[in-house]
Amino acid sequence: MRTERHNLKVFIADDSALMRERLVAVISDIKNAKLVGQAVNVQEAIEGIRRLKPDVVILDIRMPGGSGLQVLEQVKSGQSPPTVIILTAFPLLQYRKRTEALGAEYFFDKPTDFDRLVEVLKQLAAEKSAPPLITPVEES
Repeated sequence: MRTERHNLKVFIADDSALMRERLVAVISDIKNAKLVGQAVNVQEAIEGIRRLKPDVVILDIRMPGGSGLQVLEQVKSGQSPPTVIILTAFPLLQYRKRTEALGAEYFFDKPTDFDRLVEVLKQLAAEKSAPPLITPVEES
């Protein structure tokens, strides 16, 4: 039986062009990870995530058209929600608590935690591409 390998589909929602470029470069260097979309504002993020159904969303909190908290709340309310990684330059405790309450799995500070974000992406990509623990029995 041939085991299918799947890429980790990643979506970036951040209004900073420099940060998006940096994240695109990181994702392109991770084996089994693929960028499927980007957004610069809240509306684009919600629509893109719903349409593209990524496995992981890297989400900024402060974005044009509202807040990344709105995006987080919307995407976590759907079926099969993605893993959400908050990446912010405003690592305030109140944001950390609110994003955790809304379902974010990770919370990173842009200036100090970027390397940790990269490690988490590598780990998630490796888990996504790993063969299943139990291989189904083929019928004869």
